[in-house]
Amino acid sequence: MPPQTTKSTPLRIGFSIEALTLLYLLSYVPYAVLTRWLATVPDTALRRPLSGLEVLPATTLMSGVLTCAFVAANGWWRQAHCVRLGNRLWPRPTRWTALSGIGTALLLVTVPLSFTFHDASIPFMQLLMRGDVLLVAPAVDLLIGRRVRWFSWVALGLVAVGLGSTISARGSLALPPLAIVTVVLYTLGYLIRLLVMSKVAKSGSEQSKQGYFVEEKLVAIPVAILVLGLLSASRFGSQGHDLWFGFVAVWSAHQLPYLGVLSVLLFVISVFSLLILLDRRENTFCVPLERSASVLAGVAAAYLLAAMGIAPPPTHAELTGAALLVAAIVLLSVGPRLQTRGALRTWP
Repeated sequence: MPPQTTKSTPLRIGFSIEALTLLYLLSYVPYAVLTRWLATVPDTALRRPLSGLEVLPATTLMSGVLTCAFVAANGWWRQAHCVRLGNRLWPRPTRWTALSGIGTALLLVTVPLSFTFHDASIPFMQLLMRGDVLLVAPAVDLLIGRRVRWFSWVALGLVAVGLGSTISARGSLALPPLAIVTVVLYTLGYLIRLLVMSKVAKSGSEQSKQGYFVEEKLVAIPVAILVLGLLSASRFGSQGHDLWFGFVAVWSAHQLPYLGVLSVLLFVISVFSLLILLDRRENTFCVPLERSASVLAGVAAAYLLAAMGIAPPPTHAELTGAALLVAAIVLLSVGPRLQTRGALRTWP
């Protein structure tokens, strides 16, 4: 991190939450396409595709380096709490942002794990995990006493129906035990993040967003790498072997340049996602917006992958769910404006 004498002005992200959501969606589409492509197209040397767990360590490490370079170059580190070591100031987490970093580390570990279960498809696992987060959002708002407006409740209902219809098309909720643990830990990670965000960072100020981003990543990335490293060192089953490959052997794989691109996209997505969730409006507004965008990006990616001959196109149930998600996004965008105009008309 840079010394205190640095005079750079912190970079400001002045986009509306709708613009951030669009940028998040546009970043997520190539991320989803490239991830699936790496897991489908064989590496020329290995003569097989890379697994999700083989990809994870390299992308986590590279996106972590990009995050450090980003906050050092744009001045966001100045908005974090700092400690002086010698003649320099270094950012440090508070107990709250450290807790949020642990929650984020749970997400960084459980998301790739959700790709490894042969008895549960990747779309099903992702939809199930997103559905749990949607239930968490209003629960957090109610716990902290934040008012949830009518359009947020309606949009939440639309998103829940859309996800539920897609999940029901599977016909069963039976999951292997480790998959259940993965869903529970993922939901716990999001619950921790939303509670901490609501307490310390959802003020709407640029300074609080930037400081929170820096402090959370200071904990999340090292903890995630440590957990993955311990799992890799244990060589526990095929997952431990895949992680070992991702730490040691992946750097000589011919797919490494693509992993670099994937790391850049992962970093960009993490910035946009956090800025959406840190908007000062209630979680029941922000979370469906962010979750809906990721699901819509997945549908768009599915069509691109189908055109490439890599994966089947979206099912009818998935398209119905996507349409309901679009309706939710429109409502979340228009609802606040309708409420504001109504208030103005009733002003004496």
